[in-house]
Amino acid sequence: MCAMTSDTPHVTLDSLDVLWFQVAGTICNLTCQHCFISCSPTNKTFGFLSLETVESALLESVAHGVKEYYFTGGEPFLNPALVPMLERTLEFGPVTVLTNGTVLKDEWLRRLRAASETSKYSLEFRVSIDGPDAERNDPIRGERTFDRALQGIRKLCEFGFLPIITMTQTWDDSENEAVLSQFRQVLRGVGNERPRLKILPRIRIGAEAERTNGYDEFERITSEMMDGFDQSQLLCSYSRVVTDRGVAVCPILLDSPDALLGATLEEAAEEFPLAHGACYTCYQFGSICTNPSTKRQEHG
Repeated sequence: MCAMTSDTPHVTLDSLDVLWFQVAGTICNLTCQHCFISCSPTNKTFGFLSLETVESALLESVAHGVKEYYFTGGEPFLNPALVPMLERTLEFGPVTVLTNGTVLKDEWLRRLRAASETSKYSLEFRVSIDGPDAERNDPIRGERTFDRALQGIRKLCEFGFLPIITMTQTWDDSENEAVLSQFRQVLRGVGNERPRLKILPRIRIGAEAERTNGYDEFERITSEMMDGFDQSQLLCSYSRVVTDRGVAVCPILLDSPDALLGATLEEAAEEFPLAHGACYTCYQFGSICTNPSTKRQEHG
């Protein structure tokens, strides 16, 4: 819920470094209990992007100096045009795909391996699993999803990709070392010899708010908190997301009425109020959605 007050700070778009594509909308083959935009096979709030829409945004992005591109959903690989979209995007810059890893096909990965080898830019995959075993993961992501995701990771490794494994933390901080150690061992067992792990905080909106709890009213960013704070740690200061309903401020707040800023990247360059609980989580942990970079070091 948006709770803007006279003390709510606004963030300007310093530079459009990162462009997201909500390529599968809110459509997913899974119904994860912690999904902050409540994706599922039946949630059609946001729909698929077309190849034409992606190409148009890519061409527009050049003038804005976009440096890298992310594809998310829903599950991106449900969009039948995803592979040609990625092939085309690799002509513009580095690409990262956020996937649950359960629907990958050899023919897709073969094409993407070839595209990545002929591109001067990198192609990354981030696979979401929420624990090092089925006992932790499956109650949240669905029956047998742990085994299916591991098979997806095995496929990616067989085609020469080194996926980043992301997990939403649903355990106590004291268990972090044990969980990560177990996870590394499991990943090596499916051919991932150099496991890369990224722990994400819970975003307490959407399905997660129903599973546990939402944000309290005091969990908001104030002007005083922004005094001296490096706003480049906030995703909204350097990125936007293309959806089938327009350009939104970030991939987390899609369900918020104020998230859609315009029809084009130019229209969506306006400042944004940090009035949401999810903004508070971004403030706490840094740029949780993007990969680590030399420009922005992640907190947490």
